[in-house]
Amino acid sequence: MWSFAPSRKPRSGCRVGSGGSISVLQIEQISLDNSKDWDAYVHGHPTASPYHLMAWGQAVQRAYGHEAVYLAAKEKGQICGVLPLVSMRVPLLGAQFCSLPFCDLGGVLADSDAARQALITRAGELMAARGIRHTALRHSERETQPDAAAGSKVRMLLPLQSSADEQFQQFKSKLRSQVRKAGKNGVAFTEGSTPARRQQFYQVMQVNMHQLGSPVHSRRWFDAVLDAYGDQARLGLVEFEGQTVGGAIILLCGATVTVPWASTLPQFNRLSPNMLLYWGLLSLAANSGYKTFDFGRSTVGEGTYRFKKQWGAEPVPLQWEQLTADGLAPIPGSEGGGMRDKVATAWQKLPPAVVNWLGPILRRYISL
Repeated sequence: MWSFAPSRKPRSGCRVGSGGSISVLQIEQISLDNSKDWDAYVHGHPTASPYHLMAWGQAVQRAYGHEAVYLAAKEKGQICGVLPLVSMRVPLLGAQFCSLPFCDLGGVLADSDAARQALITRAGELMAARGIRHTALRHSERETQPDAAAGSKVRMLLPLQSSADEQFQQFKSKLRSQVRKAGKNGVAFTEGSTPARRQQFYQVMQVNMHQLGSPVHSRRWFDAVLDAYGDQARLGLVEFEGQTVGGAIILLCGATVTVPWASTLPQFNRLSPNMLLYWGLLSLAANSGYKTFDFGRSTVGEGTYRFKKQWGAEPVPLQWEQLTADGLAPIPGSEGGGMRDKVATAWQKLPPAVVNWLGPILRRYISL
């Protein structure tokens, strides 16, 4: 398998244990340099994501300067729940908490309803103390839902076989042919995280995000993520005739491999580099003993959903909520169109030099 400020004064609460005994829950703010127990809890939790690991907050602070506030529920000195928060102060809009920014998942992990509620209550207290009006909690359902409604937001999960060979045989013949086609076309998969390879990946991201009409993250952000996760991150690339034509970052947590970013240059689509890119990542994951491959967020029925579905991935609904002074409420799904499409079109028309300079300045304030 792949290798991969001091705690604040605790807040207390009580819960009734088995047999009617009363145990005390304490809520502590954990320093980002005290990750051992936090990360051990996250790795062992069945619904955890790599974004819950303390490395995500470390990367956010290092790259963008947003404050990470990590809350842990403890019972008898042992962590029984966590809630990672990031305070984002957006110009003209003020501060907000997000759990978690720049990814699909976050929110509470807990062993009990009492621990979950205690963490949410403490988040509400921090909001009141800081004058923050809302907190975004990006939760996920636990089970796959094959009949998820069209237009809904889901993450796409694929159960992995015990080896790459077994995984390959699970695919339909058309998919296997597409993967082989990339190799026959001269596309090759490689992995590694040298400065040169990071820059090659970033250049692909710059081109693709411009074409999509969206600001790109800073190079500093991707460096911060790869550095913070260390052996729990991998950078995969696909190359053609000496040129990098695609790349992806994967993060490791527990028995799951997650893809937060993947991109290929569209002018090389005829060579099927995206098929070889994902197959390279899946091969690494299966051969290393991981059990689940998380393709990331998609909208049911759209192109990225169909692409991930062909690999055998099934949808798991995302359950994003907003915490305000009135309590928790679902965050309604936002569709494209209107002003968003106009902004994207205008962004696509800007020169590369402008978007590559301005994009990272804006991106730090966009939580998705």
